[in-house]
Amino acid sequence: MIERYTRPEMGAVWSEQAKLDNWLAVELAVVDALAEAGVVPAADAAAVRERAAFTVEAVKERERVTDHDVAAFVDVVAASVGEEGRWFHHGLTSSDVLDTALGLQIRQAGAILVEGARGYRDALVARAREHVDTLSVGRTHGIHAEPTTFGVKLAGFAFEADRNLRRLERAVEQASVGALSGAVGTYAANGPELEAAVLERLGLAAEDVSTQVVARDRHAELLQAVALAGAGLERFATELRHLQRTEVLEASEPFRAGQKGSSAMPHKRNPIVSERLTGIARLLRGYAQAAVEDVALWHERDISHSSVERVILPDATIALDYAHGLATRIASGMVVFPERMRANIGATHGALFSQRALLALVESGRSRDDAYRIVQANAQRAWDEGIEFRDLLAEAAPELDLDAIFDPSAFTRHAEAIVGRLDTLG
Repeated sequence: MIERYTRPEMGAVWSEQAKLDNWLAVELAVVDALAEAGVVPAADAAAVRERAAFTVEAVKERERVTDHDVAAFVDVVAASVGEEGRWFHHGLTSSDVLDTALGLQIRQAGAILVEGARGYRDALVARAREHVDTLSVGRTHGIHAEPTTFGVKLAGFAFEADRNLRRLERAVEQASVGALSGAVGTYAANGPELEAAVLERLGLAAEDVSTQVVARDRHAELLQAVALAGAGLERFATELRHLQRTEVLEASEPFRAGQKGSSAMPHKRNPIVSERLTGIARLLRGYAQAAVEDVALWHERDISHSSVERVILPDATIALDYAHGLATRIASGMVVFPERMRANIGATHGALFSQRALLALVESGRSRDDAYRIVQANAQRAWDEGIEFRDLLAEAAPELDLDAIFDPSAFTRHAEAIVGRLDTLG
């Protein structure tokens, strides 16, 4: 991922240094477990742990000879240990190290993603509670429908954010696994008991049947959860992009002092962060598709997934982490314009009270078809001609209680209860 979209903590998880550090953690855990089992002399195991060292540059230089990254790593570390280095990588195949270390990285990256998802959700929860009674227009198909409250709107986004948080938690957990089953997964060199001992040390679950590699549906599930989280951020961003339009202007992104919206037009305040979130969500869906393509490997293993994963796992987690930061900043700092919301409710001259008029006419004894025709004709006239729907309805159906029909509290009386459901989120 480019530096522009990489936050330091997540970027560090996927650095070359961190990758090799995790390889070393796996290898040393194996040596310790072998020593505990009596395979490796305790003194030799202590020497390996004490002396094992590498530099990224040394491994890269060795790889230019071996054309194999794990083999190069093993050569460099074993040489740093000396004679006892013969026990380094004992009974392992490359995938044992690669997939188990990847499980460690997924766990580390996942913790950051979950924290970011929780921060975004909590920001939405706070703003939903703040605006529980802020009257605004609800839209379907982009057209005014009936009034709602901005708090109810935000509560829907908050619950979606919570679902995405839970998906990420589950997906990270099921992908944080390791395997040390050796070539084609038969444990011929080291038995299942060694795998159990090593994974316990590392805090990872074990792949049920690794066939030499961890099954890639696990990683695909993780990337699907990442893509869904991105889609949720995009939905919020799309809503705000619409609300920030000049003709609407019910809410907008925060605009910092010194910020410039356009190099040519000084008046501009563009929803650039929301648009960036939209673009990032597109990337995340692409990564998820690539992860699904990685599931089918030849027989017990091949490496057709390897080159893909080296890009999509770091990039997807880095991009979502960055997007969480953007979305949380927007949700927390979003500027809301309640007066404009109320003004926009009047844009159709009361026509959006049409359902209440329809129900009142039916309850007064009119047939539904007659009631519908009366309301539709007058509501559309109000909208088209700029005449107040209430005045037209007073002439068409003088028997109605217009104060009751045009009471906006009818649309807000359950808002407290709806937004109150957020209290169930932990």
